[in-house]
Amino acid sequence: MENNTGATTLERSFEKVNEILKKHGYQPSNLIAILQEIQAEYRYLPEEILTYVATALGVSPAYVYGVATFYAQFSLTPKGKHIIRVCDGTACHVKGSSQVLKVIRETLGLEEGKDTTDDLLFTVETVACVGACALAPVITIDDQVYGLLDEKKVREIIEAILEQEGGK
Repeated sequence: MENNTGATTLERSFEKVNEILKKHGYQPSNLIAILQEIQAEYRYLPEEILTYVATALGVSPAYVYGVATFYAQFSLTPKGKHIIRVCDGTACHVKGSSQVLKVIRETLGLEEGKDTTDDLLFTVETVACVGACALAPVITIDDQVYGLLDEKKVREIIEAILEQEGGK
């Protein structure tokens, strides 16, 4: 199917991927950087794009998938616009990170076993340490650090983001 510029639907849907591949010279040695940029664009690595990248680089889909699943930084499922990372290092754990996580999940309406809200606005993850032990318990949201948290502060932070996003 073509549009009025002559580009097929497939070409349009992979236009950004093609730009990323071109930028990296279609070199398999640049696969990690390519996947990082694709994930930054789509917030995850869609399966059809992994296959497309493999074909474009002349490597097997299994190789690309292997790299994408080996590194924890990559996700094969959609992530939210805002990534909340709850520190569960020793200092944070002792100072109540599990309660912080519980409040976040309740505030966002996330059921057990689910990490991303249905509207793809938030993804909640736990991490081993964010390196801000003096501020325990700590969370990061989009790489901004929030520390010395209690239930009230956590709710206020999330509600402020929800308000900025149009009251969702």
